[in-house]
Amino acid sequence: MLKKYRPITPSMRQLVLPMMEQLTRVCPKTGESIKPSKGLLVPKKSTGGRNNLGRITCRHRGAGHKRQIRVIDFRRDKEGVPAKVYAIEYDPNRSAHIALLNYVDGEKRYIIAPQGIKAGDEVITSDTAPFTAGCCMRMKCMPLGSSIHNLEMVPGRGAKLVRSAGLSAQLMARSGGYVTLRMPSGEMRLIHEDCRATFGTVSNPEHNLRVEGKAGRKRWMGIRPTVRGTAMNPVDHPHGGGEGKHNGYIPQTPWAMQTKGFRTRNKRKSQKMIIKDRRK
Repeated sequence: MLKKYRPITPSMRQLVLPMMEQLTRVCPKTGESIKPSKGLLVPKKSTGGRNNLGRITCRHRGAGHKRQIRVIDFRRDKEGVPAKVYAIEYDPNRSAHIALLNYVDGEKRYIIAPQGIKAGDEVITSDTAPFTAGCCMRMKCMPLGSSIHNLEMVPGRGAKLVRSAGLSAQLMARSGGYVTLRMPSGEMRLIHEDCRATFGTVSNPEHNLRVEGKAGRKRWMGIRPTVRGTAMNPVDHPHGGGEGKHNGYIPQTPWAMQTKGFRTRNKRKSQKMIIKDRRK
């Protein structure tokens, strides 16, 4: 559900935010407000988009509200131990919501919350697990046609693919020790069948529909202003300079790399796992 705010102030005229109805606000047993689990929090140092040499490698970053990293379990390697979902929480470091799992042996872990999961549900990592959202197993044991997320690329190394809000991949075929997947981009690719994945679609599908409404809200997120290339001088950008507002350039980055249609994938990378390119 999205909420369109009344224009009480000019900055609220365009504001559209998701209502976050999936989040667990209070504990059903104690009635206390849900707070992040302290044992799964790590301080996050702000880099301002700079690398270890102090050079800007990601432009338009800086300031923003302080955050703490939630340690997410992408490996899901606790096999055969059932867990109950204690709460669905907000994570400022990602577009999806996260779920806090309480395992029967007392351990707590965060996972990416799938759509539809709620507090009190039970999940498990096992090759005989039920085919329900949040359960994890190797892809060789999954039924064909399943909607899945949190895909591993190498068995045991943890999920790398399909982790953003509202995304899911589809299991299309299985042969020769590999499975064929249709990725959210439309690409068809092979992945080893011993890699783990989680059933369901990633939560918070309305994330891409939100409208921030004002520049200040982006500043809270640590995003600084972006200046147009045409407003710069020739020394600063390929689009810069000229008399008046001329527009006879090929769209390029500040380092003269074309931005539309130009292939930037390394030619040395293997293509053997990609069956169908996302552009075709």
